[in-house]
Parts: sequence; C-alpha cells; structure tokens
Amino acid sequence: MKKLTALALAGCMAVSLAACDGSASTTPASSEAASTESAATSAAESAAESVTEATQGGKVGVCIYKFDDAFMTTYRNALQEILEGKGYEVTIVDGNNDQAKQNEQINTFITQGVDALIINPVMTSAADQIISTVKGADVPTVLINREPTADQMSAYDKLVYVGCDAAQSGTFQGELILDTENKGDINGDGKVSYIMIQGDPENIDAQLRTEYSVKALTDAGVEVEQLDLQRGDWDRNKGQEICQNDLAKYGDQIEVVFCNNDDMAIGALQAIQAAGRTVNKDIYLVGVDALDAAKNEVANGNMTGTVLNDAKGQATQAVASMEELLGGKTFEAGSQSVYVDYVKVTPDNVKDFQ
Repeated sequence: MKKLTALALAGCMAVSLAACDGSASTTPASSEAASTESAATSAAESAAESVTEATQGGKVGVCIYKFDDAFMTTYRNALQEILEGKGYEVTIVDGNNDQAKQNEQINTFITQGVDALIINPVMTSAADQIISTVKGADVPTVLINREPTADQMSAYDKLVYVGCDAAQSGTFQGELILDTENKGDINGDGKVSYIMIQGDPENIDAQLRTEYSVKALTDAGVEVEQLDLQRGDWDRNKGQEICQNDLAKYGDQIEVVFCNNDDMAIGALQAIQAAGRTVNKDIYLVGVDALDAAKNEVANGNMTGTVLNDAKGQATQAVASMEELLGGKTFEAGSQSVYVDYVKVTPDNVKDFQ
C-alpha cells in the first residue's frame, strides 16, 4: 500500500510538471520534450522516496533485562525517544531479571508480528535460545549491552550486537589508577592492594572489566594484591554492603576499590565515607557508566574517576543497525558486533560530560 501510494503521488507530480512546463524557450522541441521528461522522472523519483520515508515506520519490540538498572534506564529512554522520533510503534517490556519471563516476552512480540526486535538479554548464557527463537521467526534482531560469542551470533545473519568493548572499559579503569600520583600505591609498600566489586560474574562485561582493570596495572609493571572479589549484581545496596564489610575486615590495607559499574561505586562511596576514609587521599574509587550521580561525585572529588558507557551513542547505533537489517542488510559471521568507544571521565574533563 505504501509503495502504491508513493507511485500514485509520484505520477501525479510528473503529469503536473509536464503540463506546467510551458515557458518560452529557443530549445528545439525534441530537446525540450526530453528535458521535460527527465525533470518529470526526477520529480517522480523524489516524490516516491519522500513518501516512502514518511511512511516507513513499523512495530519494534524492545526487551530490557530489568527496568530498575540505572544505566539501562538511560539506555531504554534514549531508545524510545529515537525510535518514536522516527515514527516507529514501540513497546518496551521489563524482564524483571528473569530469563524465563523475557523468553515469553520475545515469543509474544513475535506472535504480535513485530518488524524488528531489540533485546538486552537477562542472561548471556541464554543467547543460543534467543537467537534460535528469532531466527525461526525470521525477525531482524539487535542484541544490546550483553554480548554473545561470535560463534553464537553466526547462526543468524539478520542479527547484530551493538555495545562497547568491555575490555576497553576495564583497561580505562586501570589507567585511571595509574594516572594518580602514586599509581594506586597509597601506603608505599610496593604493591596496590584492592577489592573488586563485580557485577554478575556470568556477564561477559563483568568478566572483562574485572580482568582488564587489573591487567592494566600489571602490564604497567605494578604489583597487585587482591584482598577480595565479591558479586554485587550491579546493585548500589550490594556495593555498599560489600565495601562496608571489606573495610571492616581489611581496613587501611585497601588502597583501591574497583567497581564494575557506577551504581555499585556510589554504594561503595557511602561505605567509604561512613568509615571515615577520604577518596583520593587514603583510598581510590573507580566505576563505569558515567551516570549523572557518579559524574557529580567525580566533580566533587569523591570518586577518582569513571568510564563513560555512552548510552545515547549505543542507542543511536542500535537503531541504525536495526534499520540496516530492515533494509535487507545481513551480517556475515565474524562481523556481527558493532562497538561504541568508552571514554575516561576524570576531574579534569568531567565538566565536558555534565
């Protein structure tokens, strides 16, 4: 129907242009006719493209692993704004951190006949099932925030992952510590003693941030000592509890607190302040995401730094990749991941991000 409408309008414009092109000219009649025909054809093509673009919307289903995740709240709001601004009918659902529930939501979207899906998996380990489901329904799909393996994605060529390279974010966290005046060795004993508050250890982002934040130090020749590593599930309250318990147990031995995200880092900050410690004086604290609250703490000197996880940039790229799929593009195995760079946020540049 959209194409028929576009062609009809294009035809009308072409006829109108041909009828109105009667200005005086010394051009031979045959050339004038050719010129008029060419102009009419060009106008028709432009009209067709214009009408098609104006009516290109469709139904998009968006699955978020849980709505009360601070970073994913920013992300889904950006997705909704971009998609609705382009004329898509958007439905966004909360998986409540329950993979079985999200699986049902995906099946419901397919039954409803959505044109595309954008999925933030509850569990990375569920990628095989999710990919099999969307492939069976032949629905173009963009996975976000939690990256499956290249082998898993290769099963379906109408699938792409959009996110950031989690190893980069971990590396940047380590570099934030290396950039301090003592490279994290506050007590001068020749090693950096740290605790690590991890997100979900099943999540590849948590794994890579944990690994590469420390690797950045060791690659620079810094000796490290892990005092504790605890699962915080990306949660502020758990970050506060873990840090509080570790401060009570290890006290001044803790020189650095690594957190896989800002929400846990803000929780850790509450514990640090309650224990009478001072960030950037007798302890360092870094996170990831550059949430507004974290940027404020960096600006106020209460966090050593954070790493911008560009929610808006990723949302923009996710929609762009979705539209490529809707336009017929397929992604070859090994080329199905699209990355948006992280950025280090420090007291020196934090105002650029506020």
